[in-house]
Amino acid sequence: MAARAFDLHHPPDPALIDDCVHCGFCLETCPTYALWSEEMDSPRGRIVLMKSGLEEGSELSPTLVTHIDQCLGCMACVTACPSGVQYDKLIEATRPQIERRYQRPRVERLYRRFLFETFTHPGRLRTLVPLLAAHRRLGIDRVLRRLHVLDRFPRARSLERLAPPVKLGAVGARLPAVTPARGRRRARVALLQGCVQRVFFHAVNSATASVLAAEGYEVAAPRAPRCCGALQLHSGYEPEALELARETISAFEGHDVVAVNAAGCGSSMKEYGHLLRDDPDWAVRARTFSAKVRDVTELLAGSEAIAPRHPVPMKVVYHDACHLAHAQGIRAQPRALLDAIPGLELLEPPHWEICCGSAGVYNLLQPEAAAELGRRKAEDLIATGADAVVAGNPGCALQIQTHSEALGRPLRVYHPMEILLMSIEPRRTARDDGNRGS
Repeated sequence: MAARAFDLHHPPDPALIDDCVHCGFCLETCPTYALWSEEMDSPRGRIVLMKSGLEEGSELSPTLVTHIDQCLGCMACVTACPSGVQYDKLIEATRPQIERRYQRPRVERLYRRFLFETFTHPGRLRTLVPLLAAHRRLGIDRVLRRLHVLDRFPRARSLERLAPPVKLGAVGARLPAVTPARGRRRARVALLQGCVQRVFFHAVNSATASVLAAEGYEVAAPRAPRCCGALQLHSGYEPEALELARETISAFEGHDVVAVNAAGCGSSMKEYGHLLRDDPDWAVRARTFSAKVRDVTELLAGSEAIAPRHPVPMKVVYHDACHLAHAQGIRAQPRALLDAIPGLELLEPPHWEICCGSAGVYNLLQPEAAAELGRRKAEDLIATGADAVVAGNPGCALQIQTHSEALGRPLRVYHPMEILLMSIEPRRTARDDGNRGS
């Protein structure tokens, strides 16, 4: 058999590739095409590259790898495509091929390993909290920026600028194992704590548990798993993603509903059935599990509110996280929850469908492209005149705050659950306990 760029383990599906008629409806929604107007950095261009990788005699060339690496995986093209092309399945089949078969430079391999060995381990993240707190408290961040020390090292500069302004209290912040429902119990749900979310966005998890309890849900928040595998799955690290998917299923499959408050995590967990489709021991369990996963706004919007809503006199703009709006198709539910809050004025930004540039670890791997997208997104959000932004993903919150600060118009970013908590418990606002999203 002649050599091909892709091996036989789940290469991009030719039938899915052939669904693309190259109409171009995806172009206006593709962030990288918007940046560079380069055909190979559009969804249909990348699909052409995938098709070429299936041909006999093809090679996994640096050109193919570069254009696939430059894709954010935001899935805006899936929303825009009139032909129903499943680009999400195509890109998530192509990236593992690259990680298995392409030899990246040693420095690149070590950097990627550092990211995944750090950000997906809450215990390791907690050891960084004192260093990050000292970094801000001593003004080291301001010195580095004033002297432009990191300007020659875009990735290091991105890591430094996106670091959340945590406080030492974040080290010990924990959710109770069980938060009882208030009043008559409506149901029992399990809440994924996440990896980055539980350390740097504890206030979001706390608000989520409080809102669910106020709405009659008993909330179980097990410590395991440490991570759901979303960052690995979206980056092509398939063995690690599979291992974490199994751990997540094992931890949660005894619950009827699994609530998620981070868009990227929810998107991946809903795909476990597809991810583990070949595993005879896990395929059925994975499909059953994925059917139970609900974004927390999806869960709450699907049932009648119990807790009274009090006025929140604020003007906010809603930012659609890509893995919520495009990958999960959830747009109306968070807006419905926010619209039901008295006194809250909900604004819509232009270019809602364009990614903010966070995209998992994209802003740490492709910092220049991500920074330009972050700047554009921050400008669009600032232009609405809103007092704050509401977003359902931690990466988006960091990206928007970082780039709005760089423009001199810092925007505070709230999770929908934090705004709901302000309405349900008017004397309790989202606490600033080292949570950049609060």
